[in-house]
Amino acid sequence: MRITPRRLAVGMSLWVPNLFSGIRVRRYSEDWTHATVELHVNLLTRNYVKTAFGGSMQAMTDPYFFMLVMHQLGRDYVVWDTRAEIEFVKPGRGVLTARFDVPAARVAELRRRAEGGAKVLEWFETEITDRSGDVVARVRREVYVREKKRVTAAKS
Repeated sequence: MRITPRRLAVGMSLWVPNLFSGIRVRRYSEDWTHATVELHVNLLTRNYVKTAFGGSMQAMTDPYFFMLVMHQLGRDYVVWDTRAEIEFVKPGRGVLTARFDVPAARVAELRRRAEGGAKVLEWFETEITDRSGDVVARVRREVYVREKKRVTAAKS
């Protein structure tokens, strides 16, 4: 069974770490260039002062950039998350949203840079916003991309 953006969104929302952390994947675009994720701040996802737990905000941004890159590049590449930074701007309450955008042109550039097995490290950025659109946190995540050895060997 082929994984579709809709199936992955549902599966990621039901995945136990997301399910019990109040994280819901609202959508992946059909071309894998965009994802929208929400964090519902509730009794299980808030901290001592009743605002969003920082670990939950970090978790809501964890796999999405690398997954968008991976699905656009295809099976001939190794893609994974290597590093993350988060800047907390204001307390998060209610429903928080993160939008992830990885344009096809940027992935084409990553493909070109990874040609021949070169290791590529690329930073991606997003903001976590509340219902009123105020920025709650700024997040940067570094993604690793490399052409798989079997592909590089086949080209030589």
